[in-house]
Amino acid sequence: MTMRERTAYPRFKRKLTDEELAEFFTLSDEEWQFVATTARGDAPRFQLALYLKCFQKLGYLPQMAAIPQAIINYIAKQRYYDLQLPVAKVTDATRSTYRRAIHAYLQIRPYGEGGVTVITPIVQQATYTMSDPADLINVAIEQLVLHRFELPAFSTLNNLVSHIRTQTHFTLYQQATEGLSPEESATLDALLERPSNVTRYPVTRLKALPAKASLKHIRAWEKHLAWLEGILDPNPHLTGLTQTKIEQFATQGYQMEVGDLLDIQSPRHRRTLLLCLLQQMQVRVRDQLTMMYLKRINLMHVSGKKRLRKLREAYETMTDDMVNTFAEIVVSTEQTQIDQEDDKDEEVQQQQDAQLGQKVRQIIRKNGGIIHFKNNYELLSALQNNNYLPLLQPYYRRHRATFFRLTQQLSIRTTVQSKGLLQAIDFIQERRNSHAEYLPDEIGLSFATPRWRKLIWRKVDGEMKLHKGHLEACIFSVIGDGLSNGDLYITGSEQFADYRTQLLSWEACKPLLKDYCEAVQLPTTSTEFITQLRKQMQQMIEQVDETYTENDTFYFDQNGKPHLRQLPKRTVPDNAEELQDEMQSRMPERHLLDVLHHVHQWVPYTRHFTPPSGSNPKLQDPVTSYLLTIFSYGSNMGPTQTARHLRGPVTARVLGRLNKQHATTAKLDAANRDVINEYVRFNLPRQWGSQHVAVADGTHYELYENNLMGEHHIRYGAYGGIAYHHISDTYVALFSHFIACGVWEAVYILDGLLKNKSVLQPDTIHADTQGQSEAVFGLAHLLGIQLMPRMRNWNKVIMYRPDLDATYQNIDSWFSRTIDWDLLADHWEYLMQVTLSIHKGKVLPSWLLQKLNSDNPKNKLYRALRELGRVHRTLFLLQYVSTPQLRRQIQAATTKIEAYNLFSQWIFFGGDSIMKSRDPVEYEKRIKYKDLIANAIMLHNVVDMTNVLHEMAREGYPVTPEVVATFSPYITEHIKRFGEYVIDTDSTPPPLQPDKPFLAKDVLG
Repeated sequence: MTMRERTAYPRFKRKLTDEELAEFFTLSDEEWQFVATTARGDAPRFQLALYLKCFQKLGYLPQMAAIPQAIINYIAKQRYYDLQLPVAKVTDATRSTYRRAIHAYLQIRPYGEGGVTVITPIVQQATYTMSDPADLINVAIEQLVLHRFELPAFSTLNNLVSHIRTQTHFTLYQQATEGLSPEESATLDALLERPSNVTRYPVTRLKALPAKASLKHIRAWEKHLAWLEGILDPNPHLTGLTQTKIEQFATQGYQMEVGDLLDIQSPRHRRTLLLCLLQQMQVRVRDQLTMMYLKRINLMHVSGKKRLRKLREAYETMTDDMVNTFAEIVVSTEQTQIDQEDDKDEEVQQQQDAQLGQKVRQIIRKNGGIIHFKNNYELLSALQNNNYLPLLQPYYRRHRATFFRLTQQLSIRTTVQSKGLLQAIDFIQERRNSHAEYLPDEIGLSFATPRWRKLIWRKVDGEMKLHKGHLEACIFSVIGDGLSNGDLYITGSEQFADYRTQLLSWEACKPLLKDYCEAVQLPTTSTEFITQLRKQMQQMIEQVDETYTENDTFYFDQNGKPHLRQLPKRTVPDNAEELQDEMQSRMPERHLLDVLHHVHQWVPYTRHFTPPSGSNPKLQDPVTSYLLTIFSYGSNMGPTQTARHLRGPVTARVLGRLNKQHATTAKLDAANRDVINEYVRFNLPRQWGSQHVAVADGTHYELYENNLMGEHHIRYGAYGGIAYHHISDTYVALFSHFIACGVWEAVYILDGLLKNKSVLQPDTIHADTQGQSEAVFGLAHLLGIQLMPRMRNWNKVIMYRPDLDATYQNIDSWFSRTIDWDLLADHWEYLMQVTLSIHKGKVLPSWLLQKLNSDNPKNKLYRALRELGRVHRTLFLLQYVSTPQLRRQIQAATTKIEAYNLFSQWIFFGGDSIMKSRDPVEYEKRIKYKDLIANAIMLHNVVDMTNVLHEMAREGYPVTPEVVATFSPYITEHIKRFGEYVIDTDSTPPPLQPDKPFLAKDVLG
């Protein structure tokens, strides 16, 4: 595989369809006129016509011998030229004449007349954020096309880009290492030297992965961070590098083995990679420790809630115990009072009081002791108030030392004006070793909720004090909430960084506002924005109210609660099942590896896989090696099991190395994009759904338990994570994430559409019930996306009216609250700032949505998005109840995603379907490998189905759109997964014919 195949440098396809020939090589009358007036004689005119159309397609003049015969034949037939014309016999002088004529006709400049001057500074600038030579060549090609230059030979571009890239990297290596002291240089070099008393190289230890968030593993990971930070501080040396470049160099260092790093001849180059790797590992470990902290905080609160539930079960026994003891005390007290009435002597009364006190102590001791009753009192108090906070202490004490160490080791800062929490952290840190149960009331508790304050403040000897244990538990809990919602951040972190610094400033947003609003059809001012929303809401409610009597599926019961009648079952053609069986019986049998190979013949998707340096792979047969890697990891067979079934030189070590070093998530996305773009060229998928609609849903995958990402999922009843898929309404898989169980899945709904870079760009998305979040509805609208989730309990959702005095004749009982338009108007500017930041790729929707916390009244972003979401969720539900076809569409879409989950599980058949890595990046890659295989199968199925349906239509079968609409590319009965894995590299599939007719009316005319 050459560098050229991995770039956008134009080249002829090996096989061209009739449709492609017609699209790119048909001459217009104006072009024939140019040919006729420029050249004399049939042969010269034919040669010029060939050169003209090839130049228009490629952007440069090819050698005549390189032009495919299919193009020659097609152009010859357009004007009945003799096909025996000597098209290859063109002298250099004649070719130069043709080139000058074509340049003048198309208004193109030769590359030698300023092309280098134009692209050099642009490519040079790009090298500060890009590393892959193929990407830099694409930048150069884009600029040459933009400035209307003829493209030079590929080797010219490759040499120029390589030279510029080398110069830039040399400069960056020098900047990063010139400030290193001899001791620091020696420290970095020592990372590649293995001490005699250890088994691992220090650089391998640098890349270690965390285990699950147990107290033992947290302690180990704290030591790991301390070790990383003790090596040296890389940040002062990397100030001249962009963050993008640091991440690229760090990725190269992470992917390389020790031997690869030692093979780098330049010490500056090697040390720069190590500096970047060290910096990124320090950042990553801080993020991982913070995640561990949040998991333990969450576990503490979950344990408290479980304890409260158990208390309800033990309520009667505990209450009886307390009441019986209290009754004994009351009886004893009553007897003492009777005795005191007979004897007025003060000394006798004091003796009897003392006896009563002793008796009370005896009663309490007999029934469990003072600690027992004190704990029971707190438990019953918690139960009475439905408040689990008093029950946290036993669980908190287990975590206390860990929480103190983590908050001391991680540098916590606040994004809000109040410094009260940071002062409180310092306050408890100073008194960490105090044995006193109560602390002086010397700090404010503005950060605490009323329930926490009531628990913390205690009156002791007539003086207000702070209960130490509850205060500490409160502070550490608030820290967890703050890190989750963005009120707090960690310096030197990425996942828990200050989100405000990630957003564009409002000054930077202003020039972008008009064009963006026009693109997504939003008003450009706050007043117009509110006016449009209000009017849209009023019109929709009035329309549904007016047509209520005509809607026979939507009604209100006697209590004013809305309901929907079940829609009649969608009719399916009587012969659909029979025709589908006939079609499947004709599908040619194929092995899964043959499918991957054939699709690669049509779409060379492995062109994106490269070594970390971006150079050409030094493999004997890179395509076969890459296809086997895709099969190995996409099927979850793993490299060891795959290698056992292979014939040839590809070993488990080679497969593992290719996965680690040559295939990143970005490269897998690019490979998937190539397959998707070919899939959508076919007519058949258009019978199955709209290209403007996508569907999102998650499915559970089991993981080994000793990892940081895995969780026990209540719904699935197993340990693992969630693969969150976005598929097109036409079935093809667009994008996937791998997320932890327990993460709010809705935050990833919008990411998939924004990260999807294929030609399919849906603007409507369906999801399951997790997609009904108000904040997600609001952000989707700002991003120009229509969110239409499946909502099971839709009639329990609060509906909002546009104005307090607005009333409606038929559906008024459905609305219980009013939209706060002033809130939206006040925060419109901030909403647009966030939206434009997402649009420019500064942040992802999921990153922001994870910061939104409904329990935090200070989070103005949440409050504004929630209010906007209330408007659009109300509009959606009005449309939902009044449009039966929409309900059918949503149901059909969610059925497709469920079918895809089953289809992808069929592909993921190896390793008992358990992912065996501890690396979250590997989880994501496995899912993307699987999606790549799934899309390859779908593309091949569409090709085979098109051919089979075409033949069936010719034979008279009634292949109608209604029948074809019931089919799916998720068919696997004809595909073999097992056996000896061999790729027949000599087999060549026929060329693709995406426009081949398959409906009876088109085939038979």
